[in-house]
Amino acid sequence: MNCRWSIGAEEFVVLLNSEFLIPNSEFQQVRYFLHLAYDGTLYHGWQVQPNTLTVQREVERCLAQVLRQPISTLGSGRTDTGVHASHQVIHFDAELPAGLDEATVVYRLNRALPKDIATRLLHPVPARAHARFDAEARTYEYHVRTVPDPFSVGHSLYLDRQPDVAAMNEAAASMIGSFDFTSFSKVKGGENHYVCTCYEAGWHEAPGGLVFRIRANRFVRGMVRLVVGTLLAVGRGKITPAEFKAILLAQNRVDAGSAAPAQGLFLSRVEYPEGLVPETAAPVGMPYFAGRPR
Repeated sequence: MNCRWSIGAEEFVVLLNSEFLIPNSEFQQVRYFLHLAYDGTLYHGWQVQPNTLTVQREVERCLAQVLRQPISTLGSGRTDTGVHASHQVIHFDAELPAGLDEATVVYRLNRALPKDIATRLLHPVPARAHARFDAEARTYEYHVRTVPDPFSVGHSLYLDRQPDVAAMNEAAASMIGSFDFTSFSKVKGGENHYVCTCYEAGWHEAPGGLVFRIRANRFVRGMVRLVVGTLLAVGRGKITPAEFKAILLAQNRVDAGSAAPAQGLFLSRVEYPEGLVPETAAPVGMPYFAGRPR
């Protein structure tokens, strides 16, 4: 079986040789990456939980329905309750039923899934490729409205006054580099360590408001919402940029501000080593970057 996808303007054919087949599998299973987006408003986060509606549960249910076999997925990251994603990547192992290609699977998945979850691209990857551990960087965006908008209530935080953007960006710049983000982590988050390398962090003007974008090699649980909540305290003049930096360096959770509400947060991009995913996997649509990605 051959698989095709487009990378840029050219089309490549990938032979599903032993590199793509799952070792010790009873069937000729192949590992796939699936790129999707979702509105997290109605869901208790990404990860499967007992007797709870989650995005992963719905995706696995519909994959099993379309592929006619049990499917277990693993995501690039675990979004919390009420958090959205304009680009989530998951992997799973499966043997496509006869007559089904990747494009048809995506089409049938989108018919089966709830309307607040959409798949965009399915493609084979080497058998050891991992949606979480192979990700080189992730980008989150937090959307703030400074102009009332009834249509963005579930996807942004409304502020009734303009914050001090310059002060917030001065504070955000102190996160660039490798730091221990214990101060901006959930209590008992369960991580082995809290060091993250932050490549970009800053606020950008957007129509009717602002967008905070942060890009890093990894994130600890609750990090982005706690960072945003504390930066907004800077923007309101409650703390200074220097005090924000001191909070970061203190590695003490009690020093940070309260977490920003979930509805403004989006997982907006997941990046992988060159050649692992096609260029067509780059996220599209709204919301996606207030300005050009680096």
